[in-house]
Amino acid sequence: MRQALTKALVIGGLVVLAAGALANGRPVPQRAAGDIFVASEPAVPVISQRTDTIHSGEPLLAVLQRSGLGLDEANRAIADLSLLDARRVRAGTEVVAQVHPDSGVQRFTFQLAIDRVVNLVRTGEGWTETEERLPWTTDTVAVAGVISSTLTGAIVSAATAFPEKVRTELAYGIADVLEYRVDLSRDLRVGDSVTALVERETAPNGLQRPGRILATRANIAGRAIDAVRFDDADGRAQFYDADGKSLRAAFLQAPLDFRRISSVFGSRKHPVLKTWRQHNGVDYAAARGTPVRAIGNGKVIFAGWKGGYGRTIEIRHSNGMVTRYGHLNSIARGIRSGASVNISSTIGTVGMTGLATGPHLHFETLVKGVHKDPRTTLRNVGGEPLPSSQKGAFALRRNALFADLTTRVFAMQDQRLRLQTPGANGVRRAETRAAGAGN
Repeated sequence: MRQALTKALVIGGLVVLAAGALANGRPVPQRAAGDIFVASEPAVPVISQRTDTIHSGEPLLAVLQRSGLGLDEANRAIADLSLLDARRVRAGTEVVAQVHPDSGVQRFTFQLAIDRVVNLVRTGEGWTETEERLPWTTDTVAVAGVISSTLTGAIVSAATAFPEKVRTELAYGIADVLEYRVDLSRDLRVGDSVTALVERETAPNGLQRPGRILATRANIAGRAIDAVRFDDADGRAQFYDADGKSLRAAFLQAPLDFRRISSVFGSRKHPVLKTWRQHNGVDYAAARGTPVRAIGNGKVIFAGWKGGYGRTIEIRHSNGMVTRYGHLNSIARGIRSGASVNISSTIGTVGMTGLATGPHLHFETLVKGVHKDPRTTLRNVGGEPLPSSQKGAFALRRNALFADLTTRVFAMQDQRLRLQTPGANGVRRAETRAAGAGN
């Protein structure tokens, strides 16, 4: 009796399965005796992503709504933001929304910078923020450029280890290191060279940028100039020359950051008066409005209009020297007679006031009331030397960095030479072609 009942249940179950399968248009599976039936798992919902960007002048609320949130929910999402300022999210910021097919948007990801991501996540209690800092990786590369016109041009051509769009930034960084020893707008000569050991930073997305400059070696106008980055006893990083003297000195070599010299100290034909006269300074051609900086600490002794000089500033420095800045477009706020200024501080902007045919800065140095050539007056021999207790560590650091730089530069030159020189097979092929042409 029990066997008959079991058989009936099995047959009944098969009939039900068959009926269900036929109703769905599927063939009835053929089961052998002893088969085990396993129920299929429910399908996992597919989370989709929607990528958007914040438009110019658009509030963050609009992007959240466009991604699928209702107005009330979008307001709740941004109500308690702390890592993200809803009113100041930059136009063009990428926003990725993760959307659940049943419950809607569950997460927003904001790419605020190459290495900074903020996530806005929906939880059972509302919305929460999390921040991710993506790590940059750092390696060291060498750059070696030969001057054909400007430092910037040489570095842009030579710094192939970096994307082209960041090479100018690297050139400016090298100029900042050298600016206490070299006026790069007038001291450079064709054939001069600059090499540098530089850290290269790579972002998670592969973007690269120059990091710290570790050492530079420049040969300019027959003068060798070395610079080594070294942390002093207080942990402050400074650049020192090969003898351990700080590159920071009492005076900058030029009153403009980015400059192009148009004439030099000496006799010239005045462009307005059309007469030959002594040109008691240096003219720096630059766009109107370019910031002019004090080349050293001092006190303003004149600020105003001065005849053919136009708007002019004169500064007396602690060693008695006076520097004069002429043809200014404007004088910075607070710059007046008696005011103190610091080295590198902006004192005015380039213009063409007074007797000037185009925007430029006229710069003079006067020693005991006598005009002197700024090229020699401002030539510094260096700042304060390292204390004796740190010279041993500095020497080890200097030797290691320049050995690394030399090795890398030689390797680069060797590789460049091999690329330019055909191999043995190439030479033989060239000889064969020449012989064939002769026949």
